[in-house]
Amino acid sequence: MGKIVLTGDRPTGRLHIGHYVGSLKRRVEMQNSGDYDRMFVMIADAQALTDNFDNPDKVRKNIIEVALDYLSVGLNPSMSTLFIQSQIPELTELTFYYMNLVTVSRLQRNPTVKAEIQQRNFEASIPVGFFCYPISQAADITAFKATTVPVGEDQLPMIEQTKEIVRKFNSIYDEVLVEPEVVLPDNEVCLRLPGIDGKAKMSKSLGNCIYLSDSEKEVQQKIMSMYTDPLHLQVSDPGHIEGNTVFTYLDAFCRQEHFERYLPEYADLDELKSHYQRGGLGDVKVKKFLNKVVQEELEPIRIRRSEYEKDIGAVCDILKAGSEQARAVASQTLDEVKKAMKINYFENRGLFSE
Repeated sequence: MGKIVLTGDRPTGRLHIGHYVGSLKRRVEMQNSGDYDRMFVMIADAQALTDNFDNPDKVRKNIIEVALDYLSVGLNPSMSTLFIQSQIPELTELTFYYMNLVTVSRLQRNPTVKAEIQQRNFEASIPVGFFCYPISQAADITAFKATTVPVGEDQLPMIEQTKEIVRKFNSIYDEVLVEPEVVLPDNEVCLRLPGIDGKAKMSKSLGNCIYLSDSEKEVQQKIMSMYTDPLHLQVSDPGHIEGNTVFTYLDAFCRQEHFERYLPEYADLDELKSHYQRGGLGDVKVKKFLNKVVQEELEPIRIRRSEYEKDIGAVCDILKAGSEQARAVASQTLDEVKKAMKINYFENRGLFSE
């Protein structure tokens, strides 16, 4: 069996540069590397409905936004299968069977579930669909027999849950399911890019994001308003790097050639940091440099997006074709699962006489 990637996002809003450095950029690199036999990229609308059940319009409207973000960063529908989760009913059936392999207490111990329940104020009344979404995620991964799942560090408990389901199913029934391996971002800064306000997480709800679809002017305004060092009041004051959002973003985006193009008086980022720390370097100069770096990264993304936006019907066709391809694969896995469980009654009528 070949190497297969499964990844995706919940369509609850436009994707931002935290998504880009944390996962999207890596997905494009994996797609283009030639190291993987197939790549599935899922728009997880069914999962998004577990905590947006009262606002399906929000989820539906953002499906195209996420698809545009995928295409604009360089995910190629001829190389990666882009699909919508809810259009693959086999995933729901697999989830139902896997529910029998997981206890309530095990779900309650999942650190990611615990944190997200608290974040959404679900402690008093947890929707069953939300509570069980680690099982749904296991169905997503195993339906495509994914060997590789690129995720952020906070999703590691979810992948461990999937591995437990795979092991239990295979031990009870047959060696049908594949145990996935995790790929984390290779740049530690990219694991969780902070918001422009210095908050620990870039979040749509906090309004502290730079979106991939932002205009050049919007990006510039956001960067120039970024949180830096509150103690760095005068240019001559020594500055602090740790917790300084501008330098965190430079760690994530800056490359050696950026200094040659935009700030030739410095040899590299270490030299820039050193000058800031000893004093004599203002925040505005550093922000202007960061703006040039980020704009360079986002410009080709904007150009591709503007082309795809001209024909949304074509984007819908890409998702429809991808969903049909994904469903064919998931259907094959479901058939194997039912055969292993011996519930494929009408394909094997002898089961009734066993």
